[in-house]
Amino acid sequence: MSSPRSVRFDEGVLARLDRYVRDHPGTSSSAVANMFVDESLRSYEHPGVVFRAGPTGRRAALAGGPDVWEIVAALHAVRGEAPQLEGDELTAELVAVTGLSAAQVGTALRYYAAYPDEIDERVTSNHEAARREEELWSAQQRILRRPPA
Repeated sequence: MSSPRSVRFDEGVLARLDRYVRDHPGTSSSAVANMFVDESLRSYEHPGVVFRAGPTGRRAALAGGPDVWEIVAALHAVRGEAPQLEGDELTAELVAVTGLSAAQVGTALRYYAAYPDEIDERVTSNHEAARREEELWSAQQRILRRPPA
C-alpha cells in the first residue's frame, strides 16, 4: 500500500523526471519517482549494486559486472553439480565459475538475501525465455531441412 507524500523537486530534477516520463509511455511521475527512490535506497543499502534498464525491465546488477540474477543462477548450477559445497568453499567455486571477486559474489548474494523473490523471478523468467528460444530455433531448423524425397 502506498501513502501520499509531499516532495519538492529542484527544477532541473523535475525537468529530467518529466522528460523520462515522456520518453517512457505508460509511466507516471509518481511511479517513476517511486522506482528511482527505491532503487537509490537499495543501492545505498547494498553498495556495489546498481540498476540497469533492459528489454525485460530494470534489474539489479553489480557495478561493472553481471546482473545479480546471473550470479544466483550460477549459484544454483554449482549447487546442482556439487551439493556438498557450502560457505567459503561454495563462494570460492562461484568466484571460479563467474570470474568475479569474492567481494563481488558476496555483494550479489547479500542483495539476493534481501530480495530473493525478485531475483528468483528473474532466474525463472530467463530459463523460460531460453527454453522458448531453443524451441523456436529447433522449429526453424526443421523448416530449413530438405523435405524427404
